[in-house]
Amino acid sequence: MRAHIIPALLLGLLTLALVPSAVGQTHHRKESKAPPKPVALTAQERALHVLQRLTFGPRPGDLEAVMATGVESWIEQQLNPAQIPDATLEGRLGPLRTLRLSPREAAQSFPSAQMIREAAEGKRAYPLDPVQFGLWEVLVDKYNEQQRNNASPPPALDDAARKALDQASRDAGRRLTEMLLGLPKPNRMTALMKLPLSDRRVLAQFLLGDLRDKLLPDFTPAERETYLALNNPTGVVIGELQQAKVLRVVYGERQLEEVMTDFWFNHFNIFLNKDSDQYFVTSYEREAIRPHALGNFRDMLVAVAKSPAMLFYLDNAASMGPSSQAAGVKPGQPPPAGAASRGLNENYGRELMELHTLGVDGGYTQNDVTQVARVFTGWTIQPFDQGWGFVFDPRRHDPGPKTVLGKTIQESGMNEGLQVLDMLAHSPATASFISGKLARRFVADEPPQALVAAMAETFLSTNGDIKAVLRTLFNSKEFWSPVYYRKKVKTPLEFVASAVRATGAQVQNPGALVQALNKMGMPLYQMQPPTGYSTRAEVWMNSDALLERLNFAIGLTTGGLGGVNCDPLRVLALGLMARSPREDVVRVNTSGGTDAAVTLVEDALIGGALSQQSDSAIRKSLADPKIASHTLDDPGKLLGTVVGLALGSPEFQER
Repeated sequence: MRAHIIPALLLGLLTLALVPSAVGQTHHRKESKAPPKPVALTAQERALHVLQRLTFGPRPGDLEAVMATGVESWIEQQLNPAQIPDATLEGRLGPLRTLRLSPREAAQSFPSAQMIREAAEGKRAYPLDPVQFGLWEVLVDKYNEQQRNNASPPPALDDAARKALDQASRDAGRRLTEMLLGLPKPNRMTALMKLPLSDRRVLAQFLLGDLRDKLLPDFTPAERETYLALNNPTGVVIGELQQAKVLRVVYGERQLEEVMTDFWFNHFNIFLNKDSDQYFVTSYEREAIRPHALGNFRDMLVAVAKSPAMLFYLDNAASMGPSSQAAGVKPGQPPPAGAASRGLNENYGRELMELHTLGVDGGYTQNDVTQVARVFTGWTIQPFDQGWGFVFDPRRHDPGPKTVLGKTIQESGMNEGLQVLDMLAHSPATASFISGKLARRFVADEPPQALVAAMAETFLSTNGDIKAVLRTLFNSKEFWSPVYYRKKVKTPLEFVASAVRATGAQVQNPGALVQALNKMGMPLYQMQPPTGYSTRAEVWMNSDALLERLNFAIGLTTGGLGGVNCDPLRVLALGLMARSPREDVVRVNTSGGTDAAVTLVEDALIGGALSQQSDSAIRKSLADPKIASHTLDDPGKLLGTVVGLALGSPEFQER
């Protein structure tokens, strides 16, 4: 649905309810004659609370399942994800082959622009595999053509000539596709790669419409990736990583593990679009973050420090000790005058203390940053042809003792870095900083300090056992306080995932959700600063952001997202099942038509927690002429709009 038909009434309510500047505080609604605050959450509210905080939103049936299992037992299950079957998600991730490749394998199958340039210049050999060879031929040919055009631009075509050329290319694409469809399925990709270069390029650019829909589904996942790589090889790696993220948050049964993986990735943020990190980020999340998300903090800290993704992102791979052999200094000789910091990169040393462990007020100095940078010289990445993994290079390591936070680190090569990581992982400042961030994610933007202190104590007493710290959090009175119930504003990822999960929508094209997140200002894995994406309401709440959320919600429920199928009738049925005989059934039976549908949809999606103000805004919005003109004589679209408006309410925006 286009932005201009979003009802101003509902957008105004959202702005008033959620935007901090509109109310002078963070996302707390002001309502007249508010009922007294309850002293404790009901059993149903407790179950809904854990689903809102420990998952990416409840699905139909989740609330009943948690209540049947028991909240405490359900939490313990989520803290032990290996015991939870996840076959549906595994089936959906199976075709995404790049998720299982090493960075080197991914680069060989989906080469970067630099690799193609090297092949074009004769500095890199083509792959031996015939299909891969055919792919590289196309990419090199496109590169060479671009170079020729840059040197001598071709004459411009008039409109008639351009249209004729495009039509001829489309006709050729249709002819070639029909030829491939006439072959046995296992032979099609091999035959495609044996075509002349000009024909392969036509197929890459002009495989359109119905023929594309016939040919691509018959390819194996690997063949489909190869075809897509003809146009954008690195885009295949990036796209599959982003699609996997969406599928995990929507379909994964191990939801707390997914929440924590997202939390730690943002804590140890990597920017996907920094050159080689396009290949490194997949294995970074797979090997450094996910296995430790509910494990031991020190283990994760070491895994992150050794990850090529982090070494490249914060430039430690290029760091070199000023007194090292790589800098031209012989062992035992002093460095030349003026070389005190030559070759030394302090980016990782600074962020290690400021963002990863101690926090900005953690008591370190600039001298500590420099000393930590010296400690980690030599932590670098193998050359591509040797594996492209972590390696310690003693020739780049700065010799001599270092003093970090008042402690002397004697010269011991790679072990120096491990000592510093161990010291930082066991620091009280780190325990407090990490505990504060966790409490902010699960409780409130301004978490209670007593809770943070209790979590930090657990962190220190268990040597950074993340699961133990979370148990302290989930067993605290603060976590269960009604004061914080439904008071955390969802990030765009949380909003999109919860909307899809709540409606039971089926995702055939996860790329549509990836694009929606781009529009909401949260492109996956693309936060450039090392701070990562915030969970604070003030970062995400403004009128433009809310408009995008409303557009997404109504697009989701009225067929506006290609490949994401939502059935509004199912939501209506869920609302009917959610009502008990003692509730306001008279209202449903007597209000009739749209009014009854609104009531049932609100019950299904909000669980009876919608304010009178929001309910009135939704009902009045349906009478808006701009809405009515798009739903007139179309009950399906009208019901979809009802569901979309409910998803756009302030109450659904909160968890």
